[in-house]
Amino acid sequence: MARTTTVSSKGWVVIPKKLREAYNLTPGAKVQIVDYGESLRIIPVPEDPIAALDGMFATETEEESWTEILLAERRKEYGHLEEKVSHE
Repeated sequence: MARTTTVSSKGWVVIPKKLREAYNLTPGAKVQIVDYGESLRIIPVPEDPIAALDGMFATETEEESWTEILLAERRKEYGHLEEKVSHE
C-alpha cells in the first residue's frame, strides 16, 4: 500500500492516519529511518525490543532446540570434512 506525502520545509513527514493506526504509531512512538541507497524505510521501534523478539526463533517442534539443530549441522559438516581428508 503506497501513500504519497509531502516533506515540509523542516523535513517533517506526516504518516497517514490509517498507517499510524495499523502500526500503532501514537504520539511519542519511536521509528527508525533506514537508508537503502535508493530508498528509505520507516520502521517502528517496539517499546520493549526484547519482548518483540519473543518466539522469533521458535522451532517447528517443541522437542527440537536450536542447539540440537546446530550440533546436527556441525556433525554433518565434520563428516564431510573427514570424508574429504580420507580421500586425499
